[in-house]
Amino acid sequence: MNAEVDVELREQIRKLCARYPSEYWQKCDRARVYPEKFVQELTDAGYLACLIPEQYGGAGLGIREAAVILEEIHRSGGNAAACHAQMYTMGTLLRHGSPEQKERWLTGIASGALRLQAFAVTEPDAGSDTASISTFAERKGDRYIVNGKKIFISRMQHSDLMVLLARTTPRADVEKRTQGLSVFVVDLRDAGDSVHVQPVDTMINHETNAVFFDDLEVPAENRIGEEGNGFSYILGGMNAERILLASESIGDASFFIDRCKRYANERVIFDRPIGQNQGIQFPIAGAYIRAQGAIAVRDRAVALYDAGEPCGAEANMSKFLASEVAWEAANVAMDTFGGYGMAEEFGIERKFREARLYLVAPVANNLVLSYVGQHVLGLPRSF
Repeated sequence: MNAEVDVELREQIRKLCARYPSEYWQKCDRARVYPEKFVQELTDAGYLACLIPEQYGGAGLGIREAAVILEEIHRSGGNAAACHAQMYTMGTLLRHGSPEQKERWLTGIASGALRLQAFAVTEPDAGSDTASISTFAERKGDRYIVNGKKIFISRMQHSDLMVLLARTTPRADVEKRTQGLSVFVVDLRDAGDSVHVQPVDTMINHETNAVFFDDLEVPAENRIGEEGNGFSYILGGMNAERILLASESIGDASFFIDRCKRYANERVIFDRPIGQNQGIQFPIAGAYIRAQGAIAVRDRAVALYDAGEPCGAEANMSKFLASEVAWEAANVAMDTFGGYGMAEEFGIERKFREARLYLVAPVANNLVLSYVGQHVLGLPRSF
């Protein structure tokens, strides 16, 4: 994407987000409701289908454009977590789905007739150890019967389809822990009582749930790729996820820095703007500098991903750096605004809570350190 297109896309997103000011997000946060109107407008404008090829009705754009969209939503004070999964779940379907599956689902997603917002991987007893999941899909004729449970599965109530990772071969029967896992697309509209959803209350308006499967029937034709190779399929989508979530954190950091700059110039105490004080100015400048570093690593990950090159290290490092600087900037904003940072009307306290999430989810930063230590630096596996 050239610079001119980048600027134009950012401006389009800013104009859309301007119709959803802080008051809109504060109202949604206070009531713990889904930002339906915002998500629908993003869908209608085609932004959530940006990664879907043109032949299926999407924009056929790259991860760069998707990253810009999410970054600008967060820089504008919004929260793309309500809908971002529809972008990164595309990776598994786009790269490993059959032509028939792509035609069946991608066309509806691109038009807005279908929503793919749920991504079911994490389990209560496995946590970040994905290879230890126990939800089992047993093959019976032309379908699979799924039983088990998942945790922290977001947007279930606002999704028609769900990407599900389940074990199809008992762990005791495979040589490697990552074998015997398969990926399915579940049509939640047909699930009935076989899927039970129990909301999990959290400190932010991020609708997430515990999900229980009780003899859920999934047609065999809904399995993505070969049986037993699902772990590798999911990993490919996770690189996109890391890059896109890094972009959201970069947007959050920019949100805090932008507002700190404005407030520090306007707020006058002891007959001088507080931004003149090094105790205010230097932390803002430090957060800005580190944000530029996160942007550089994110952009490197984007370039590799769009070129089809390996980018696991860059994707993980960009998520680490971006989430760390977003949290740093959130704390700087709290210090800059003082007591007003706690007041809902400024939007700082809401974004402060939201920025904390990406330090631990969807991958904890300690796991990123472990990945880099082992796979980049060649150190022994730490666990």
